[in-house]
Amino acid sequence: MEERKPIDISNIIKKLWPNRKKYYYVLPATLIITYLFIVCIPRYYSCKVSLAPETDGPSVSGSISSLASSFGIGGSLAKLNSQDAIYAEIYPDVINSKKFIAELMPVEIKTKKGDVKCNYYTYLRDYQKAPWWEFIWGTIREWISPTPKDEYNGKDKISVFELTKLQDDLFKQAQGNIKCTFDKKTEIVSITVYDQDPLVCAIMADSTCKKLQDFIVAYRTSKARIDYEYYKKLCEESKAEYENALNRYASSADAHTKTVMAIYQAKVESLENEMQAKYNIYNSINTQLQTARAKLQEATPAFTIIESASVPIKPAGPKRMIISIAMMILSFFVLSGYILLKSK
Repeated sequence: MEERKPIDISNIIKKLWPNRKKYYYVLPATLIITYLFIVCIPRYYSCKVSLAPETDGPSVSGSISSLASSFGIGGSLAKLNSQDAIYAEIYPDVINSKKFIAELMPVEIKTKKGDVKCNYYTYLRDYQKAPWWEFIWGTIREWISPTPKDEYNGKDKISVFELTKLQDDLFKQAQGNIKCTFDKKTEIVSITVYDQDPLVCAIMADSTCKKLQDFIVAYRTSKARIDYEYYKKLCEESKAEYENALNRYASSADAHTKTVMAIYQAKVESLENEMQAKYNIYNSINTQLQTARAKLQEATPAFTIIESASVPIKPAGPKRMIISIAMMILSFFVLSGYILLKSK
């Protein structure tokens, strides 16, 4: 077995020292060029929202749940214990879907400086900064293949069944700006929104969180809401029928107060019995309506907001100084490798 020779640092320095002037040119040039490129990339901000959704179905016992969480399968056990098709593990897929993104496009936003106030769709289309090379490439591409003018105002509902090329690009941009993750151990859903403006970033993070809650509530309560609306309609109809029967009974009783003829008394009694039957039906349906209302309330999930949206103070990136230093280090090793190979 061949022995590995130790790296002779002194020998490397001896070979690099005579070429030290090259570093005086390469490293500053690398720093300047890197910074000129990185400074063209617009700064962006990030805002994070965390929430703990209420799980559906029987909970796993404490010891088993703790053991499952340590192996990262707590969410899987919760999923098995729940009959719910929309469980927390697929919330990221829900948020990333085009249908959900379409719900976010009409959200009204404004920039921190207050110079832009519009919906999110218009903001993505008309008020996004881009590096100069993307601008040049976009101009060339537009010259080669012109894009039809987008007349969508961002307020009407977008049909995701057939999107235009521009709308598809904006949807992909929104999907890239909005990220959702689910922690299997803690079962916490985190939503992170990136944007070039800090206030827009916070507004969209808060709106995404609310839209997700509305989506889950609408899904979880869909069956109970249908039942409630059905019994509510029946209750209104039976109440109208009861009041109609009551009015007919009252009118007949008042008209024949002093009448002793059996035929009129029988008619009044018949109307009274009909009124009583209508009341019993109305009372029964009203009881079912109250039960349906209680089930609707029971089916409505609760959400615990762990971290709410807040306007970020400092940009999240790009890390211009770190990238510039990293490129200088990389250029140092590349130049050193070139000199060492050349000196052999």
